[in-house]
Amino acid sequence: MAEHAFITGLSGNKITAAERSFLRESSPWGLILFKRNVMTPDQVAALVKDFRDAIGRADAPVLIDQEGGRVARLGPPHWPDYPPGTAYGRIYERDAASGLAAARLGARLIASDLGALGITVDCLPIADVPSIGADPIIGDRAYGTSVLQVVAIARAITQGLMEGGVLPVLKHIPGHGRANVDSHLKLPVVDTDRDVLTSSDFAAFRELADLPLGMTAHVVYAAIDPERPATTSAIMIGDVIRGVIGFDGALMTDDIAMGALSGSIAQRTRASLAAGCDLILHCNGNLDQMQQVAANVGVLAGAAAERAARALSARAQPVPIDLRAARQAFSHMMDGVWPVNARMGSA
Repeated sequence: MAEHAFITGLSGNKITAAERSFLRESSPWGLILFKRNVMTPDQVAALVKDFRDAIGRADAPVLIDQEGGRVARLGPPHWPDYPPGTAYGRIYERDAASGLAAARLGARLIASDLGALGITVDCLPIADVPSIGADPIIGDRAYGTSVLQVVAIARAITQGLMEGGVLPVLKHIPGHGRANVDSHLKLPVVDTDRDVLTSSDFAAFRELADLPLGMTAHVVYAAIDPERPATTSAIMIGDVIRGVIGFDGALMTDDIAMGALSGSIAQRTRASLAAGCDLILHCNGNLDQMQQVAANVGVLAGAAAERAARALSARAQPVPIDLRAARQAFSHMMDGVWPVNARMGSA
């Protein structure tokens, strides 16, 4: 069955009978995992395989948000802790080359963790440039406050993931750094002048526009489209994301169930696709909502299908690495900057 233009979540650490039937009937493009789906390495690997078996596609992408710091779905005791993005920024500000080396190696180690589970996509890097007075939802996830630093570290993280056989997702396009509220809860409205946005927030994404996958921001940019957040704005997607930024990868929404968006799940889905999103991301594992998404997306086709296929083709086999030595080296790099979990020293 042809894949449909959405990425789904699941309710727990095993696929229920109802979910299995849903997966077979709806054939989502991919799966995203959260902490509720995670117990042990064997369990996660089995869940990933079961998902792919259920939809009949052995290469179906499986995604996760594994940034480090506050946003990490995998953690002790089975997986190492990783630092938030700001830790790499602190090293970079002391010595740029060292900061980039740490970011690249940290991402390479994350990719190794994910690859062992069959997870092929990480929702990373973040290219949001934080602004003074913004909501702390980005906060220490950011790599710095200058476009140059954010881009450099984001590029290093991209390289580390790709070397580990994991695809990156550029987020949150065209920029969440000025958001005045947490978009998980409410709709942020940014009143900044378009010229300022273009030279700062959008500029970071423009330098990373070659990445294969991207995720939208549920943010209103009032100077450009005062009525709709980027996710559901044809102006923001066509003029800014595809135009000014030049992003030509597969574009997914941020989680369609977040509090920033209004209307039913079906309405949000249709509005996002009409605006120009290629893939709908739905995360919470609510089967009724999952069915609403599936009923409104249709088969992945046309330019969206081409971009999605091109994204998956960018994934390569991992470059070999001595994990034990790499974890020890990473621990040394982070010394005095972030307290690396003791397990980081083992393979």
